[in-house]
Amino acid sequence: MEDAQSISDRRHQEEPLLRHPAATEELPTSERGKRTRQALIEAAKVVFARDGYIGARLTDITAEAGVSTGTFYTYFGSKESIMAAVVNDVMGDMMHPGVGRRRDEDLDPLEVIREGHRAYMRAYERYAGLMVAFEQAATVDPGFAEMRVARGDLFGRRNARRIQEFQEQGLFNDALDPWLVALALNSMVSRMAYRAIALGNDIDVDHLVDVLTELWGRALGLIDADPQDAD
Repeated sequence: MEDAQSISDRRHQEEPLLRHPAATEELPTSERGKRTRQALIEAAKVVFARDGYIGARLTDITAEAGVSTGTFYTYFGSKESIMAAVVNDVMGDMMHPGVGRRRDEDLDPLEVIREGHRAYMRAYERYAGLMVAFEQAATVDPGFAEMRVARGDLFGRRNARRIQEFQEQGLFNDALDPWLVALALNSMVSRMAYRAIALGNDIDVDHLVDVLTELWGRALGLIDADPQDAD
């Protein structure tokens, strides 16, 4: 079974890293250094999820990790740099197997979309506290605002490719920009995840997945616009 460091290394190879101006540290090369750095990231996840980005303190992170402040500064130069590392560490899990990764033509496109939405919501549930912290960071730090945009662009580029395929197959209006369509549909999903999971628990997530899939399907022409045809 892979440990946390191996999983993190694999994710970073699969997806581009999001950059923050404060994150200028060199990655450790020794196994011990890698383990210590990852232990600090795991501790930061706990603290940021519990206290938020604004309320988190470096002393809380080092206490959670069981290391000294000096050890922290061996691997990270600031709260900003370790928050950037946390965001990158969870990004691979948030980049779920959505519409841009499943290429099997025998699969129902609508079910691929549904699977992607379900995977995203489950990942959001795992990282709800960190998503709130990331939102906080993006409101007070331009570097994190840029990371948030870049993260959204990763989803957008991936899904825009699939939307363009729908256009080429005559399934969707080819007069519309697939990039803007992808950004609009992705934003609907991400903001609903934030509302349903991060801000409250009054919405059934499985039902939300069905609603989002229905909206995507109708928007992309995968479901007939006339509800009477479903009878």
